[in-house]
Amino acid sequence: MTANTQATATDGERSSLLKLYLGRGVLAVAWAVAFAGAHDTLGAAAITLLVVYPLIDAVSSLIDHRALPAGSERNVTAFNGVLSTLAAVAVGVAGAGGVAAVLATFGAWAVVSGVAQVIVGLRRRGPELGKQWPMLIAGGLSVLVGAFYVIQAAGENPSLDVLSVYATGGGVFFIAQAGLLAWKARQLRTRTA
Repeated sequence: MTANTQATATDGERSSLLKLYLGRGVLAVAWAVAFAGAHDTLGAAAITLLVVYPLIDAVSSLIDHRALPAGSERNVTAFNGVLSTLAAVAVGVAGAGGVAAVLATFGAWAVVSGVAQVIVGLRRRGPELGKQWPMLIAGGLSVLVGAFYVIQAAGENPSLDVLSVYATGGGVFFIAQAGLLAWKARQLRTRTA
């Protein structure tokens, strides 16, 4: 592969990730707004939204997986897609058990999914993909916050209020990463012009 072909492949990968991260971020923030207005009772609307959130992650992982070459990064992305699909089912089932069950299930998913996000972020750390700081921070926070949710679920007053904050934070980090990728693409275009 020549240097020019490699640069084009990197441009294509950066563009694909920019769209994926931006879309994922906007969907997370929209979900947070919708969930903030629907979670007062654990009714059909709240449970539907709870199932949809990990499905957004699963679809994002599938899109990312299809764009990746064979290798460990692709395997981790596939794992996260399967994990998120199973989490959607588990959260839907947990809805019958009440707020504590939902929060514990969501928290466990956030921990494992956060670890996967950190692994993928570390594999994409090169300067051509914006060093992935927002993704690494978001993944690390997902692990910590998910563990907190599991602990909170075992407490006296578990609440789903925190999930809107979680989704908003994740959405902002995805949008920030998209911004970094756009900035990097513009910077590279300016250098080659």
